[in-house]
Amino acid sequence: MRKVAVLGATGSIGGSTLDVIARHPDRFRATVLTAHSNVAALADLCIRFRPELAVIADPALEGELSRRLSAAGVRCDVASGHDAVTQAVAGALCDTVVAAIVGAAGLDSTLAAARTGKRLLLANKESIVMAGPLLLEALAVGGGELIPVDSEHNAIFQCLPGGRPNLAASGVRRLILTASGGPFRGRSRAELASITPEQACKHPNWVMGRKISVDSATLMNKGLEVIEAHHLFGAAADRIDVLVHPQSLVHSMVEYVDGSVLAQLGNPDMRTAIAHALAWPARIEAGVAPLDLAACAPLAFEQPDLATFRCLALAFQALRAGGDATAILNAANEVAVEAFLAGALPFLGIADLVESVLTELPPQAVVDVQSLNERDRSARAAARRILRNAC
Repeated sequence: MRKVAVLGATGSIGGSTLDVIARHPDRFRATVLTAHSNVAALADLCIRFRPELAVIADPALEGELSRRLSAAGVRCDVASGHDAVTQAVAGALCDTVVAAIVGAAGLDSTLAAARTGKRLLLANKESIVMAGPLLLEALAVGGGELIPVDSEHNAIFQCLPGGRPNLAASGVRRLILTASGGPFRGRSRAELASITPEQACKHPNWVMGRKISVDSATLMNKGLEVIEAHHLFGAAADRIDVLVHPQSLVHSMVEYVDGSVLAQLGNPDMRTAIAHALAWPARIEAGVAPLDLAACAPLAFEQPDLATFRCLALAFQALRAGGDATAILNAANEVAVEAFLAGALPFLGIADLVESVLTELPPQAVVDVQSLNERDRSARAAARRILRNAC
């Protein structure tokens, strides 16, 4: 019986994870559930899954969570705050951690899970984008397992012998990440000038939160995945390619030196990757409909338009720059997306703001979490100052 901590339980990944867990009560138990501020949703999940610990990140809401659980007759410990989440994953209440907290806020808990030898199901790509070397070091110290839950990286994991081997020794020529192209595939820059947050959040294939939906629309999400693939699989930037695949049925591919290309296919449902990661190396039913290739439209692939969707090009640029450039990229992007969703920045301004911050803050070596967090704060401050000056 695996004891699972679901960080970000009220989000889309958290919901999919709990759906898979509910299908296999003989294999998994959700022992720790956390949320940022959605106290009502977290309480409802606790009523259903009866964890041993519930953590709300906002300390002001701890009392309300306790009252809701007490009224429902749910007996579990309640805690609050950023440190409580980190302590929960490091303790004995779980052996498996689903890291699905959005953004840089998930870094400390992800590192804690790695250091303490847990099976880490990584859905928080920002953690590895910010601190890839530190996360890999923590994994080596803790001796645990990292299995990616992003559909693209999980696909690559499935197509590689042994999951995360030495690529050169395994005969791998390149990793090919697929991208849906988002809701604006094929549009020109002129057509993107007046895009609204509501339009950007309507993904054609996936149901996701607002931040990741905007990242998908700008292709920054794919850029972050390129950086993630670099750290997860030890692939240089010039051995990672991106292909736009609108149907979202081929989740990624691995090309070998003999000309073979292995691909992982499936319906666009995150439960496939989550079920694979939870049960690996076994396979379990995920609740996902079988893929009927005969009924599918023809599968299409095309090169991404880097001139229009500049965020993907900026991510490759940051990866090649090295050091903490990818952390600067991530921080600036989070501020830019927040401003766009608030109506304070146009859609095309997201890439402009990220580029300005990358130019202002040249990369430095990644030394430790403290200095990385300081650089993260500096990048956010620079992004907000640039925004203010532009108004």
